[in-house]
Amino acid sequence: MKYVIVAIGIFLMSSTQAQIQLSQKTIWTVNDLIENRTDKIDENWVDHHATYYPVYKVFGEYSLSMVGIKNQQFQEKDLQGLAYLGSSVGDVVTIKFPISNLDKIDLIKNIKYLEVADRIAGMSNNRTVVDTRVDSVWMGYGLSQPFTGKDVLIGITDWGFDYNHPMFMDTTLTTSRVRAAWDHFKHTGDQPVGYGYGVEYDTPSELTTAESDTASTYYDYATHGSHVAGIAGGSGAGTEYRGIAFEAEYLFNSIQLDVGAAIDAFNWMKDIADADGKRLVINMSWGLYYLGTMDGTSLVSQAIDNLSSQGVVFATSAGNNGQRNFHLKKTFSGDTVRSRLQFYDYNAHPNMWGQSISSWGEVGESYAMQFEVYDTGGTRLDTTPTYHTTDVGYHDSIVVIGTDTIFYNFTIETAHSLNNRPMIWARVKNTNTSLRVIMKTYASSGTVHYWNVVELDNGVGNWGQDFMSYGSGGVAGDTHYGVGEPACTESAITVAAHGGANFSQSGTEYPGTLAGFSSEGPTYDGRNKPDVSAPGVGVISSINSYTTASYTTNASITFNGRTYDFSAFSGTSMSSPAVAGIVALMLEANPDLTTAQLKDLLKSTARQDSKTGTISWPGDAEWGMGKATATAAVARAENTLEVDRAAAGNAITIYPNPTKGELIITTNDEDKPIAFSIYSLDGRLLNKQQLTSQQIDLSSYPSGVLILVLETVGTQEVFRVIKD
Repeated sequence: MKYVIVAIGIFLMSSTQAQIQLSQKTIWTVNDLIENRTDKIDENWVDHHATYYPVYKVFGEYSLSMVGIKNQQFQEKDLQGLAYLGSSVGDVVTIKFPISNLDKIDLIKNIKYLEVADRIAGMSNNRTVVDTRVDSVWMGYGLSQPFTGKDVLIGITDWGFDYNHPMFMDTTLTTSRVRAAWDHFKHTGDQPVGYGYGVEYDTPSELTTAESDTASTYYDYATHGSHVAGIAGGSGAGTEYRGIAFEAEYLFNSIQLDVGAAIDAFNWMKDIADADGKRLVINMSWGLYYLGTMDGTSLVSQAIDNLSSQGVVFATSAGNNGQRNFHLKKTFSGDTVRSRLQFYDYNAHPNMWGQSISSWGEVGESYAMQFEVYDTGGTRLDTTPTYHTTDVGYHDSIVVIGTDTIFYNFTIETAHSLNNRPMIWARVKNTNTSLRVIMKTYASSGTVHYWNVVELDNGVGNWGQDFMSYGSGGVAGDTHYGVGEPACTESAITVAAHGGANFSQSGTEYPGTLAGFSSEGPTYDGRNKPDVSAPGVGVISSINSYTTASYTTNASITFNGRTYDFSAFSGTSMSSPAVAGIVALMLEANPDLTTAQLKDLLKSTARQDSKTGTISWPGDAEWGMGKATATAAVARAENTLEVDRAAAGNAITIYPNPTKGELIITTNDEDKPIAFSIYSLDGRLLNKQQLTSQQIDLSSYPSGVLILVLETVGTQEVFRVIKD
């Protein structure tokens, strides 16, 4: 009964302000800590009374870590004398509350909701391995042999590589598996032939001497690349954190932040793969929303599609904006839309510049945009000029309100050269939180898509901020169409993220749910993305031992006298390399598969469960076709013909194969099929009819192997089709 009395005493003390909403867990935790509080709060007290809770020393005081939601009026001074502000992302704030002040929680102003920060339990690669069924592939269950990625190259385009990390050695920890590395940021050393910048390391001694990639202007000594690489193919280094394709070799490329450098990296990797006679899968755990056209027509998308047609496989992150209402879609009929731009906290990032608004309309249509500035009371203080998509060019100016200056610029195209769509890219910098920037946009007709993302002063930034309804014509944003560049590329395998499955001691599986941060599709031109999902929540992998980044250590090993750490990261950056690793296993099983076949095999063998629900081909906007499943994908890879056509030079192809229903035929005009027949494996004719489209529906046919005969003018082509 005393807990109820204490709770009422704490949380109803102040009747002059709105109460903070608290979770039941928080009420229980706070009361427990208050009940056991003594005059001396020290390490011994924490060991006896608070080991279960997130309590640690902050500014010399042992404090409870909490997370809350602030309102628009919140300022750091609202915590003065009560608690410490950690950081702020949008409306979410972290707060460290001294144990000695817990009975004063109700005195905090302008916090709507508060909860104890849950402990984070990192998900090791072991759980990623189990969730994707990779452990069965390593054992060769249901396969002709075990597969581990041998004789396949995994290219990682990223930043923060520790070339000597034991995760990148073989399982005996004697031989490096890093085939070569290209550091775009280093200026002293041998450049790769034909590129003229950066430094290439292509011998073990060079890699050993280099130690790590260069601290760039943008990322200092990073670690993201080492973490990603460990997921795709880390040896484990004697730990449980083994990667997917642990006998594959690596190509590391620390890329400059531009499309040209990325394309150079792809080509450099392909040249080495061709010289070695090995298949290549490239992972891209990065992306932007103002990098290109976002409809698959950008130059980087075109480069990826082209290399894919030559046999290179690309896996890429779907993005981490699943919880942000950073997209807005409007079909106009002479009306006007107003939406308030949420700005990222300028104090939360030292390189924060402002917000970047990318927008794309329909071919042949036009639209207009301007910014309005209001105070917190709703009074309009000033506006920018109105810019139409006919105002082609770059427009740069400022709005001055008192002592505050708002910087903005507009880049405009009437018909973009790559897709003929009208486009406005607007950027705005506003450091005064008392001034509200409103996007006002209108058109006579047509549909326009808008995205609101952070832009740093180095020109990057890919996390979204909300569009909020404001005033007359107010429209709020949504989480849809959240797949940016290069994830929107048609040939790339775009990967969502989910939590890894848990298993009981009896073997019962408790499936993981979709990660809240995982970006939703489709692309704004209507194509389905993502393609599949893989574990990406709290994944433990390798840390660059030279990094200057902050992280929480989950495990450490000592190798050759140096300490190497492992830490848990979350994001589609972690799910994409898991799929890249699975592709490496598939390529070891069947190096003759085309990129399109590999993608279709991954999608058609993805599993669905109680969390994904039933998904129809070609997939939904959250999961794609479901959870990537290595056992099924590798088994299908082993048993799929190189290209299902009768003879080399035949221009007819079919996909996906295996298929759950729809079968698509691609051909040139000379060999266009006019009829088809379907037989069972024992030779029974199941169907024969004229071919009226480039698709055949096999959903009503029994599972197993079917024989498809396509009739062209004067010839027949025979295909083996696997119906799931």
